[in-house]
Amino acid sequence: MDFEESITKQIGKTIRARRKSKGYTIEDLAYHSEVNDSTIERIERGKATAKIPTLFKIAAGLNLKSPYELLVDADKNIYPKLKEELKKDD
Repeated sequence: MDFEESITKQIGKTIRARRKSKGYTIEDLAYHSEVNDSTIERIERGKATAKIPTLFKIAAGLNLKSPYELLVDADKNIYPKLKEELKKDD
């Protein structure tokens, strides 16, 4: 699995976890974020990469303090590996 795919899947898992912790269905989140429910479903399954404006809308729909909360797991779990991989190329 490449880094882009890993990041996409991690963000999707985070969105799903946050949505479920709020007790929201995909349809609820679609309503609150004004993002199409099929788009949210594809993002959560790691089948679509969310654009930055979409992440902002989803974060707002979940009433998060910051959209960064959707990225923090990818930052902690994937970013260090990416940095190491890129250092090898130097």
